[in-house]
Amino acid sequence: MSELFGYSFFVNAFAGVLIIAVATAMVGTYVMARRLAAITGGVTHACFGGLGLGYYLGVNPIAMAGVFAVGSSLIVEWMSARYRVREDSAIAVVWSIGMALGVLFVFLTPGFVPELNSFLFGNILNISSADLWIFAIYTLLLGGFFVWKFREIVACAFDRDFAHVAGLPVRFITLTMTVMVAICVVLAIRLVGIMMLMAVISLPQMTAEVFCRRFGGIMWLSAGVSVAAGAGGLIMSTYVDVPCSALIVLLLGVAYAVSRICKGMAASWRRKERI
Repeated sequence: MSELFGYSFFVNAFAGVLIIAVATAMVGTYVMARRLAAITGGVTHACFGGLGLGYYLGVNPIAMAGVFAVGSSLIVEWMSARYRVREDSAIAVVWSIGMALGVLFVFLTPGFVPELNSFLFGNILNISSADLWIFAIYTLLLGGFFVWKFREIVACAFDRDFAHVAGLPVRFITLTMTVMVAICVVLAIRLVGIMMLMAVISLPQMTAEVFCRRFGGIMWLSAGVSVAAGAGGLIMSTYVDVPCSALIVLLLGVAYAVSRICKGMAASWRRKERI
């Protein structure tokens, strides 16, 4: 295994997994607390429209996907706030329109689109040093915002009406976190792809919720689960010729199943002790 770290592409991939695992833990905990796990799926699939448009126009598809991600997430917030549209309905709108635009522009693009599979299913070994700097800067900004506004973020995540009555900057927190979620989605696409991103932002938090009930505890434990699954999936993929993203998601699923089994066994053991 030590030989693997002699390759720069593997070191970049390993560092990218660890950095994004921390970012998705913070973002995922906020999303799960707001009961908006579907928004990551909506924004993720809306990104496909940006990727298709980027290929069609001959510009950076990731940059265009970022524009679509931020735009679609802000549209969801705007529709729910301005027109009282249910957020799940607004998510369905941007989800379907984004995918439709992506399919349209991909088919209109002349020739073959070679990188499309890497965006759909992820290709972690293509991460460069420049990508790592972008991941690191984003994660530092996200972490700094959490440190600065942690109590406000928690209040807005669990009960926006109470936070508004309490005089907290609900609109500022909500819009900032919406943009942060969108950017995280775009960055994580490089690791696990569009198809599996929802699992990376929800399964670690579901596992952490088995043992924790406080926002901070869930966030830290989910970060640990994400890091372990990411590192394990990357290392396993070097020995098994399958995509790293699939192994990461499978490990996250196993972690959740094991946590549930352990929690159930512990509860059963305590009931027997009382008897």
